[in-house]
Amino acid sequence: MTDQKHWYVGVDWASESHLVFLTDAEGHKIGEKEFKHSGDGLAEMAAWLMATSGAPEAGQILVAIEVPHGPVVETLMERGFKVHAINPKQMDRFRDRFTMAGAKDDSRDSEVMASALRTDAHCLRELAPADPTVIELREWSRIAEDLGTERTRLANRVREQLWRYFPAVLELDNDLAAEWLLDLLQLVPTPDKAARIRETAITKLLKRHRIRRFDAVHVLKVLRASPLRLAAGTTAAASAHLATPDRTHPSREPAAQAGATPDRRPDRSPCPV
Repeated sequence: MTDQKHWYVGVDWASESHLVFLTDAEGHKIGEKEFKHSGDGLAEMAAWLMATSGAPEAGQILVAIEVPHGPVVETLMERGFKVHAINPKQMDRFRDRFTMAGAKDDSRDSEVMASALRTDAHCLRELAPADPTVIELREWSRIAEDLGTERTRLANRVREQLWRYFPAVLELDNDLAAEWLLDLLQLVPTPDKAARIRETAITKLLKRHRIRRFDAVHVLKVLRASPLRLAAGTTAAASAHLATPDRTHPSREPAAQAGATPDRRPDRSPCPV
C-alpha cells in the first residue's frame, strides 16, 4: 500500500498580492503565480492550486505561510487545504539552503517555504480551524489592545502639551485620558481661564463625574498656581492642540476661540475611558 500523494505550496503573502509556488512530492516546480488580495483573487488562488496540481482533494495539498491567521489562511483552510505556519526565524534558516544573501526575494521565499514543508513538515505547525466564538473573541481582544495603545498615545500627547504651558494640571491625575480631566481642560483650557473660573462650575464638573477624592477648592488651588512665563502665542498654540468640539454648542468650539484651524484639531473620541 502506497502513501497518498501530496503537493506542496509556499505562499509569500503581502498587503496587495500573494506569490504562490507549487511543487510535487519530489520537489519539482509545477507552477508559480501571483494573486491579488481580494475575494476573487483568493478564490482564484484556491482554484489554481487544484487545477494546476491535479489533486483529487484539497486535503492532499499542503501549504506553508509565515502567518498563522488572516484571510489567506482562513480562505485556504475553509476550502480544505492543510495549512502550516512557518516561523520567520525558521524561514531564515531554511532560506540558507538556497542562498546566503539576505536580500528579500518573494519568488525565492515562496519556493523556500514549499521546500521546507516538503522535507521538514514536522518542524512546522499545522493549523486547525478555530471555533467561530474563539475567532470573534480574538478579534475583540485585538480591538481592545489597539484602542488601549491609541489611548496611551493620545494621553502622551496631552501630557506633552500640558508640560509646555499648563503643568499644574499634571498634579491632578496620572491618567491624562480620564474623562473628567478632559472635560476639565475643555472648561479650563488655560491658566488665565483658571484664574477666572467660578468654584461652582468646578463643583458641578466633579459631581457629574463622581470625583470625591478632592473638592473644587483643591482643584482651583492647583490650577491657580503661579503659571509659566511664556512667549506670546505659546499658550494659545499649545491649548489649541487639546481643544475638542463643544458638541452641545458647535459655535462655541474652544479651538475656534483659540484661533486654531478646525480640521487640525485632534478628536477625543479614540480615547475611551
